[in-house]
Amino acid sequence: MADILVLYYSRHGATADMARHIARGIGEVDGMQARVRTVPAVSTVCEAVEDDIPAEGPPYASVDDLRECAGLALGSPTRFGNMAAPMKYFIDSTSSLWLAGDLIGKPAAVFTSTSSLHGGQETTLLSMMLPLLHHGMLVLGLPYSETGLLHTRGGGTPYGASHLAGTDSARPLDETETELCRALGRRLAQTAARLAGS
Repeated sequence: MADILVLYYSRHGATADMARHIARGIGEVDGMQARVRTVPAVSTVCEAVEDDIPAEGPPYASVDDLRECAGLALGSPTRFGNMAAPMKYFIDSTSSLWLAGDLIGKPAAVFTSTSSLHGGQETTLLSMMLPLLHHGMLVLGLPYSETGLLHTRGGGTPYGASHLAGTDSARPLDETETELCRALGRRLAQTAARLAGS
């Protein structure tokens, strides 16, 4: 079995829920399994530290999780049209992988959740793609053969899966958003399997 890393940061749970559906899509592809990881919050107080093991949810990611993966799904809520600081902080720690070229040629995809419909879904997805391109990864989106892209009233973009959480961050993923998450996971895993077989 090859691992596809599903790496995310979530503050209110919507991005974590998306990660679970992406992992389900990955698991639908023979020979592929999801390795779900998160990143700790960052603090403006230098002395503040997180425990090594989170109180709940998946373990914190390590650079080795990235090195060992056959593909990557990267997710973050939006912060002013950009990925959240905890995800950026983790990505900024991956210089050793860049120097070694460890991620070159691996497929990657991105996903996000926002409070408002035009709250920066696409720019957040693009902000996560930039370091992946610098790492030499093969960035995948969602093709319009996923007809949910044509009918969504919430999230869903060709740049990656997205979700509209609402101003109170309480709106659950709808059926279309859920299926687009699973489709992104399947596409990522199928691509990784094809690359492994070539």
